[in-house]
Amino acid sequence: MLKALFKTPDDVVPLILRVLLGAVFFPHGAQKVLGWFGGHGFSATMAAFTGQMHIPALFAFLAIAAEFAGSLALITGFFTRVAAFGIAAVMAVAMTIHWRNGFFMNWSGTQAGEGFEYHLMAAGIALVLIIRGGGKWSLDAAIEKKFAASDSSAVPV
Repeated sequence: MLKALFKTPDDVVPLILRVLLGAVFFPHGAQKVLGWFGGHGFSATMAAFTGQMHIPALFAFLAIAAEFAGSLALITGFFTRVAAFGIAAVMAVAMTIHWRNGFFMNWSGTQAGEGFEYHLMAAGIALVLIIRGGGKWSLDAAIEKKFAASDSSAVPV
């Protein structure tokens, strides 16, 4: 089971997708955890999620972790499938919230809020990474090679 988690093709497409998704999500996670990029930091974000939005503390923490730690995991290609699943889950919830505002982003400022197109695209990229893995130059690929080397060095009985 663990070997399947790290299995990944030596392909550049997952590399591009995971670095792109990780780079897009890092600022969002850093806002929530570190207060960077105009964010409020961990305590204030947890308070807003649990107090104002009535999200249970565990789910609030998991959403914050998915965006921050998940983005770093995607950039490095470490546990790519797990990180992508976390981001896909956050995006699925976000789509249910933004659904009422329609599909499109609020570029002109005429909608009540943002649509769900961004969340759908991020979830779609995450889904590809869940299926394919981290690809070329990922830590997952290095771990997969270690598993393969240990399997080939095993003495047959």
